[in-house]
Parts: sequence; structure tokens; C-alpha cells
Amino acid sequence: MIDPSVFKAYDVRGLYPSEITEELFHQLGRAFVAYLGPGRYAVTRDMRTSSPSLSAAFIDGALTQGGTVYDYGLVGTDQMYYAVAADALDGGAQVTASHNPGDYNGCKMVRAEAFPLSGESGIKEMKEMILAGAIPAPPAAPGRVERREIMDRYVEHVLSFVDEASIKPFNVVLDAGSGVAGIVAPRLFDRLPCKTTRLCFEVDGTFPNHEANPLIEENRRDITATVIAQKADIGIAWDGDADRVFFIDGSGEFIAGDFITALLAEAFLLTAPGATIIYDVRASYAVKDIVAKYHGKALMNRVGHAFIKRRMREDNAVFGGEVTGHYYFRDNFYADNGFIPALMILDLMSKKGMSLRDLLKPLRERYFISGEINTKVANMQIADRKIRELATRYAGGHVYMLDGVSAEFDDWHFNVRQSNTEPLLRLNLEGLSPEIMERRRDEVLSIIRS
Repeated sequence: MIDPSVFKAYDVRGLYPSEITEELFHQLGRAFVAYLGPGRYAVTRDMRTSSPSLSAAFIDGALTQGGTVYDYGLVGTDQMYYAVAADALDGGAQVTASHNPGDYNGCKMVRAEAFPLSGESGIKEMKEMILAGAIPAPPAAPGRVERREIMDRYVEHVLSFVDEASIKPFNVVLDAGSGVAGIVAPRLFDRLPCKTTRLCFEVDGTFPNHEANPLIEENRRDITATVIAQKADIGIAWDGDADRVFFIDGSGEFIAGDFITALLAEAFLLTAPGATIIYDVRASYAVKDIVAKYHGKALMNRVGHAFIKRRMREDNAVFGGEVTGHYYFRDNFYADNGFIPALMILDLMSKKGMSLRDLLKPLRERYFISGEINTKVANMQIADRKIRELATRYAGGHVYMLDGVSAEFDDWHFNVRQSNTEPLLRLNLEGLSPEIMERRRDEVLSIIRS
């Protein structure tokens, strides 16, 4: 019996083996090819102990349905995106549960040009086929599978975003979280003059040190302590499938994703004045203010990689960022990437002759952000009611419903949106002083939680 709840907004994901099984992934491989057609597809996998068997099951299903499969093996989600786009394939699938604990697994899927399948387009149709037992009959002749390598080309591609020779010999602490960054990061950082301390680089899907989710503070304890002990210039950490990257400055302070978006926007606008930058509705005013300072065009967008990637294509945006550590690049086939930002931040530090903490100082002195604060709700009807209540309560500001409810005022703003996967309301709020931020944060939370 297949649990329909494993079909999420952006992927298929759940507990292995109670929710995610080899039989489901065989059916998923068949449905994937049935939906996109009998073309050429990349299949890749992360380091979880269940990933080899699930990948084999997906490949078997894709072959049964007549697809041609290129098996790129154990790599990150970024490399799957690159393989699909660079090799002009018809789509791809990465077996991964991203930042979730080791007893989870799942699958991220894309069509041609690495454009994501989602609950609105692709995953919905595959779910219906699988649950109804309505996958079209397979062709008489199965497809074929071929083993391929992508890493050498991928490394050169990522390094093309920076001038290797300009990067200074910084003291850098890296935390791969026992994930696939432990395979990719050495190939990049061995080319740079930086001194590196490497934590959790042994790829291990049981996550013996900590979960590969740097957004959770306890998972950053090792890298934070090492940055401080080593007097390092910067700490860089990745999630399990290495498509997201997170930064810690030389004092051990974690850096919000919207501030990194602002710095990367600055890096692009220094060389491409007037370029378009996409940012999500949760982001700090720092992003649009930096873009304005460098005469760029800042466009706000709803949360989610499918929406960001579509908007970037429509507006030919050079870069896009989300506060959760996803960063998107036009010259990376509009896909997100966890290694390009790491190198670009080092490049920006080198070119400006400033530490990361100094680069961030003007932002930290002006913008005070709450971080994302989650509140459980009993059901989606209550969530909808709270969003309408907030829209009415703050009607005196600039209110818009692009993704949940947002309200903007001269000295503060907020966004409250429903989670795509859980009965949660998520608050992101910013004030132009600590006092404003804290007072307004508590005020909005009291409405949500009343």
C-alpha cells in the first residue's frame, strides 16, 4: 500500500522502509518516463544507506518503461542538474532526502534543462498514475542503461564563476555533514590557496557526527567551535545532498541566507551593472537596497525553487536567492548550486580586501531579522483564517498576498505563509532596529497564536 503523503510539493520523500520502498521507486521510475516520454535521463543518488537499492529500483522502472538511463552514481543534486542541462538530456532524478535524518529518503526530479517537476506540474500526474495503477503499459523493448561520469566537467564549470588566481589564502573551515559535499568540496578547494580544516568529510549516510542540516543550531556546533578555535576567516557548511550552503563568519556567528543573497547580488552587480536579481518574499530589505545601490533590478517572488527558476527565465535574471540557503544562477542553467556561492563569497572577500564579518557589518547595523519562526496549527482552515486576520489587522501598510500574507511599513515588514508540507504557519519579520523587530515579532506571533 503506497502512502500518498510521500508526494510533496517539490519531491517525493518519507521514512524508509515504511513509506519509501523499492517497489514505490520502481513505480516512480516507470511513471517518470511515462510522464516525460521515452527519452534520455540522468539518475543519481546521495550517500544514504537506502539510496543504492532505491536508485536501482528507479532505474529498473525507467528501463521497463522504455527510457534510456545514464547512471552518474553517487553525486550531489547539483551534479544531477548539471548533467541534465550540460548533456542535453530529457530529465533527471536524484535519490535523496536532502537535509532529513538518515532514516528518510526520497527523490528530486527535473525535466529538460533541469527545470523541476513539482506538485503543480509532474509530481501530481505521477502520483495519480501510481495510486490509480494507471501507468501506461510498457513497450515491448526495454530501455538501456549506461554508466557516466560528470565530476571533472562539473568542477571546471563551478570554478568558471571565479578567478582562481585572485582568491587569497584564507583560513577556511568546511563541514560536509557526512554528505556528498565530502566528495565534491575537495575537488574544488584543492585548487585554491586556502588553508582548510575539513569536518565530516567521510561520506556516511548514517550521519555519525550530526545531521546534515546546518539550519539547525546543534548541527553547527562543531564548525562554530572550530572556526573560533582556529581563528578562521570563514566557515562553510552544506546539507546532505549539497545543493544548499551556509556560512559562519570569523567570530562564529551564523549568517542569514538573505544577507548572503545581498552579498552575492553585489558580487554580480559589480561586474554586470543593471542586472536583474530575484529574491523571495521572506527576504530582508537588505537585498533590494543593495540591488538599488548598484543600479540593478530587484524582483520579489514567491517561495519555492520551481517558481524562482521560472521567474529567472522569464526576466533573464542573473541571480536569485532564497533565505533557506538556495542560490540560483543564470549561467548554471538557472539551477541552484551549493558550491558556486562558497567560491563567490571567497572571491568577493578577496576583491574587496575585507573579512566576511566586515562585509556584513553594514547590514547587521541596519537590518534586524527574526529568522523563520514556525507555529503549529490544527488544520489549514485555521491557517487560512489567521492569514486573513493578519491582512485585515495590518491593512494600514502595503499588504499583498503573493505567498501567504506580507505587509510592509517604513521601519518593518513581515511575511506569514503556510508550509507546503506541514500544518505550520511560518513567520519572517524584519525591523530597522532591534527594539522594533522584537516588539513587532511578538505582536504578530500573539495574533497567530491567539
